[in-house]
Amino acid sequence: MAEPGIEIVPTTTLSGHRCHLGEGANYDAASNTAWWFDIVERQLFEAHLGTGAVECHGLPVMGSALAIIDDRHQLIVTEDGLYIRDIGDGRLTPHVVIEADNPANRSNDARVHPSGTLWTSTMGRNAEPGGGAIYALHKGELTRLFAGISIPNAICFSPDGTTGYFADSRENILCRVGLDSATGLPTSTASSLYVNRSKGVLDGAVVDTDGLIWCARWGGDCVDAYTAEGDRVRTLRVPAQQPSCPVFVGADFRLLLVTSAWQGMDAAARAADPGHGHTFLLAAGTQGRPEPRVKMGAG
Repeated sequence: MAEPGIEIVPTTTLSGHRCHLGEGANYDAASNTAWWFDIVERQLFEAHLGTGAVECHGLPVMGSALAIIDDRHQLIVTEDGLYIRDIGDGRLTPHVVIEADNPANRSNDARVHPSGTLWTSTMGRNAEPGGGAIYALHKGELTRLFAGISIPNAICFSPDGTTGYFADSRENILCRVGLDSATGLPTSTASSLYVNRSKGVLDGAVVDTDGLIWCARWGGDCVDAYTAEGDRVRTLRVPAQQPSCPVFVGADFRLLLVTSAWQGMDAAARAADPGHGHTFLLAAGTQGRPEPRVKMGAG
C-alpha cells in the first residue's frame, strides 16, 4: 500500500531543556507524571503534567529507561544493571547486574509487558555491530531473549500481550514475535515486520489501544504508525530532526510525548534544528494505554 504523507498535528513543547540523548519516556497515570532520561548527561527528568513543572534529577550512572513498581518506587535501567529508585529521595538500590563481564556495553531501550514482565536491552557504547541483546525480567529472574542486536529499540507489546515488537536501529528493521500473554516470554522465533527505507532510522516505540505501533524515526523528524500487519498508515511531524522515544500521556492518554536528542549534531546542524533536544507533546488523534507496572517478585 502507498505510504502516508506527513501530518502536522497540534504540538507543544513540554520541556525546552536540550537533551544530549533524550530517551526512555514513560508515564505514571496515578500521579500524572511523565519521566524520561538524558542518557549521556546522566539525568532523569520528571514532568508534572497538571502544573507543567519539570524537574531534573542527576544520576550517578547512565540511565536509559524506567518502569514503575508502585507509588513510591521505580525500576531504573542503567549502564550496569537495574536499580530500585525511591521516588521521594532519589536513593538508588542495586537490584540486578546485567552483563557485568562486558563494560563496553550500556543499557538502552526497555518497556513493560502487560503481564508485568520487563523487557530491557543492552548495546555497545559505540554501537558496535551485533554487540547488544534483549533480556526479560520475569518473576525476579533475568533471561536473555535475543542476542546479536546492534542497537535494540522499539520494544513494545500488543494490547493483548500476545505479540512483542522490537527493532535493530542499525538494520532499520522492525520485528515481531509471538508471546505468552501471561508471562511476556516468546513462544516463537522473531520475524521481520517492516523495513524502513525512508529517511532516518527506527527508534523507540509504543502501542495504542487499536494496536498501532507508534515509532519515532531518528533523523526523520517524525513519528510513524504501523499496523500489526506491517503497513505504515500515519506519519506525524516532530519539530526536531532526531526524535527518539514516544509514550502516551494525560488523563485520557491522547497526547503523545516524544523525546529528542542532539547527539552527533555539530553546531551548524543544531542551529538549523531549533527544536533539537526538546521534549514535545503531540495531539496524535488516537488513544494510548496506561503503562503497566513491573512485577518484581516470584508471585
